[in-house]
Amino acid sequence: MNSQDASQSVTESTASRHFIEGVIGFIAGSLGGSASVFVGQPLDTVKVKLQTFPHLYNNGLQCFKKTLKNEGFFRGLYAGTFPALAANIAENSVLFCAHGFCQKGVTYLSGNEGAPKPLENAIAGFFAAFFSSFTLCPTELIKCRLQSLKETGQSGKVTAFGMTRQILKDEGLIGMFRGLTPTFAREMPGYFFFFGGYEFSRHLLTDGKPETAGLLTTVTAGGFGGLCLWTSIFPFDVAKSRMQIEPTDESMSKVMIRIYRTNGFRALYKGLGPTLLRTFPATGALFVAVEYSKSFMSSGAHSIGWL
Repeated sequence: MNSQDASQSVTESTASRHFIEGVIGFIAGSLGGSASVFVGQPLDTVKVKLQTFPHLYNNGLQCFKKTLKNEGFFRGLYAGTFPALAANIAENSVLFCAHGFCQKGVTYLSGNEGAPKPLENAIAGFFAAFFSSFTLCPTELIKCRLQSLKETGQSGKVTAFGMTRQILKDEGLIGMFRGLTPTFAREMPGYFFFFGGYEFSRHLLTDGKPETAGLLTTVTAGGFGGLCLWTSIFPFDVAKSRMQIEPTDESMSKVMIRIYRTNGFRALYKGLGPTLLRTFPATGALFVAVEYSKSFMSSGAHSIGWL
């Protein structure tokens, strides 16, 4: 084999390895997104209701009780579960797949030939969130509207498919991307802190040896990453929820200013309590599913010579 053939073989092998790693990240993100929804959906419903109808509920506990009493467990607290699953599977599959590629790009540009550092993981998360936002926005739009059916005076029998069809009929395809700008504003800096918080705490908890992290460490680090995410971007999430549910063409900044002038500064953090309560176990479950499924699939790929 001459040098040109050898070089081509190495290039093809590298491309194949990157493809397999991307597929593994995609599947692991899907599993992580599913785990996150099943753990955290009831408190996500409470969060959306508090964000969009602050005049109807004094706090998260009252909202939880009223939703459970008036709408039931599955049709109330788990309203929007199907689009939430679609949103989280779509977002996290693309997010973790893109994060792997962005991670390689960031470490290459920084000249780091070893394991990615927490800051490099955070920067990779920032850029990966750009791609995942396009998959998240339409599915989360449907989820938010289904979660607020009672408050907006619509029938509780509206399905995700029916809601999608109605939006496409009334607003066209562009209507499915209502709230995309605040989604970018929320997701990109948010996932900088998300991956940064996760990797930093994992390094701290394992004395700089994250590959030794066990179940409890992964759950704790994942929960901390979720806390970093939501505390850093919550006002943007409030604006996004309002823009997706209210019939408004205002910009994100105008919506935030209106919320501040109408309901005060605290309204920009309405629903933060149940969100933080939800996010620790939910993101802990997400990272457990991602890390363990990636490890299992990578071991299988290595054993058959794909990696």
